[in-house]
Amino acid sequence: MSYKIKLEMFEGPLDLLLYLIKKDQLNIYDIPIAQVTEQYMQYLDLMKMLNLDIVGDFLVMAATLMQIKSKMLLPPDPNAQEEEELDPRDELVRRLLEYKQFKEIAENLRSRELTRQDFFGRIMDVERTKEMKEEAKEVYFEASLFDLITAFTKILKNVPKEVFYEVIKEEHTVEQKIHDILHMLLEKPKVMLGDLFSRSRSKIEIIVTFMAILELIRLREIVALQKRLFDEIEVVRNKENMAPPQEDEKPQQ
Repeated sequence: MSYKIKLEMFEGPLDLLLYLIKKDQLNIYDIPIAQVTEQYMQYLDLMKMLNLDIVGDFLVMAATLMQIKSKMLLPPDPNAQEEEELDPRDELVRRLLEYKQFKEIAENLRSRELTRQDFFGRIMDVERTKEMKEEAKEVYFEASLFDLITAFTKILKNVPKEVFYEVIKEEHTVEQKIHDILHMLLEKPKVMLGDLFSRSRSKIEIIVTFMAILELIRLREIVALQKRLFDEIEVVRNKENMAPPQEDEKPQQ
């Protein structure tokens, strides 16, 4: 595919490692490096297939993981002096713990900022106040790139293998899928990610749909939300980026 997506706002390789550790409930102090490396490479292959412009930093981490894995597979040197051997994973664990700590601090500061906004709120109309109360009944958080890739992978696994050749050539573009998704969100306030994929009739259409979703998230036109970690993903319009409704009449001077 010639269409390339730049995802400046998405996470880096350490975020992916933390995601894999949390998803499989692994011990960060005793990382099963072979398992994590295999899963990491699967995500990397998907990012390459989708032509995402973020693989540079991920390739460096992939090389680091492969190096650690090879060191752990090597038998101990019988001629080496008896001393306490360093675990090849130690440096990686230190980086992960340090990065995790900074992420938690940043999240804590962001949470305090949101709480602080309630102290000096602006005067709002009654309709907007009701709307905010309705939204406050359920708590959502934004899904990460890796949540989206995980959902995308599950969909691809369920796609039946194409046994027959298609007589009619189907052409799908990211631009057309972007239009279709936005049009769908004009009719509905939210759409389940799985429902967007279920409309696709082929593997290539699923891939184009996923790329359109990533592009819309990059443009901040839509937001992918979850009620709980690793839960099903909902897609909604980003209200901060929606144009205000046009007034029929201009205000009198």
